[in-house]
Amino acid sequence: MAIIVRLDVMLALRKAKSKDLAAYVGITETNLSLLKSGRVKGIRFETLDRICRFLDCQPGDLLVYAEDEVEVEPGSAD
Repeated sequence: MAIIVRLDVMLALRKAKSKDLAAYVGITETNLSLLKSGRVKGIRFETLDRICRFLDCQPGDLLVYAEDEVEVEPGSAD
């Protein structure tokens, strides 16, 4: 996926615990873990807002775009 979730990095930088963030946001620790690992298809703006408030950060601190690498078969024209 081209979107990289850096929630674990921000938690570490803020010396915050996942358990405390989950309680503040109002989601389960399991769902927070899925979000941290990037295994979710979407996030509500309300949830993103609460995460940013708790961590005192911007959405861009949590989500980074990186292009997927495209494999080119040998011998094919570019």
